[in-house]
Amino acid sequence: MAELAELVDLGRYPIDRPGSPAYARMMADVQSELEADGCAVLPGFVHPDGIVRLAAEADTVAVQGHKSFSRTNAYFSKDDPALPETHPVRQFYDRSNAFIPADNFGAASPLRSIYEFPGFMPFIREALGEPEDRFFRYDDPLADVIINMVEEGDGFPWHFDTNNYTVTLAIQNGEAGGDFEYAPMLRTPTDENYDGVARVLAGGSPLVRRLVLQPGDLQIFRGRYSLHRVAPVEGPRRRYVGIFSFVETEGMCGGVERTRQLYGRVLPRHYEREGLRADALRD
Repeated sequence: MAELAELVDLGRYPIDRPGSPAYARMMADVQSELEADGCAVLPGFVHPDGIVRLAAEADTVAVQGHKSFSRTNAYFSKDDPALPETHPVRQFYDRSNAFIPADNFGAASPLRSIYEFPGFMPFIREALGEPEDRFFRYDDPLADVIINMVEEGDGFPWHFDTNNYTVTLAIQNGEAGGDFEYAPMLRTPTDENYDGVARVLAGGSPLVRRLVLQPGDLQIFRGRYSLHRVAPVEGPRRRYVGIFSFVETEGMCGGVERTRQLYGRVLPRHYEREGLRADALRD
C-alpha cells in the first residue's frame, strides 16, 4: 500500500495530524462549505506526482470497466405507470458511461490506500459532522472504491446516490465538457420533494450549481440528498474520477437492480443486504 505522502499534499491538507492547528483550520474551511450547500472542494488534495500514479492505475484497469447504455430516471428505478406521466419517477434520460468496480483495486492500489488510510474516514466524518455510530465505509465489494470512466459523448444524467456520502477525486479530465452540476440538498431522509426534482429536470432551476474540478481536487458531497449530473465529455481523452463511498448504516450494500445496471453483475452480498439502510427513500 502506498505511503500517503506519496499521493496527498499533507502540507496543505494535514489529515495525518488531527488535533494540530493546521488541521483545525482546514476542518473549519471544509465544514463551512458543507454547511453552505452540502458540497466542499479541496483543490489539489492529491499532488501532481500522486495524480500521475492514479492516472496510470486507471489506464491499467480501464479495460475492466463496465460500460452501459440505458435510459434511467433519477432513482435508477423502474417506471411506475400508476404515477402521472409528468412525475420525476417517470422521466427517463440516456445514460452512457462506465464504472471500474472496486474488486479491481486491491491492497496495492494507490486509490484504495487513500480510502483505507486510518485518518481518512475520521477526517471525512468530522467534516460532515456525523457521529461515529452513524458513519461507516460502504460495505459493497463492487462499489466501496471505484473509478467512474467517461469517454467522448458519454455523460451521467440527473440522479441521486444510493450511498449517503460520496467523496470523489478528480484524476483526469476529458478535453472538454464533463462539468459537474448539482442542486444542493434537494430532498431529505423523510421528504422526496418531487416538485423540486421536477423543476430541476425541466431546466432553468435557480438551485443548480456548476463545478469544473481539476485533477487532484477532492470533493465531499451529500449525494444521496442532492440531485446531480455530469455533462457529456468531449474529445478522445477519458475522464477518470475516483469515488470513495461512506454510509450511515453499518453493513449497507448496493441494491440488486442498481448494482446490475452499474456493474453488470451482482454478488451474493447484494441479495443478502438488499434494503438495509437508514431511510425509506426510493433510492
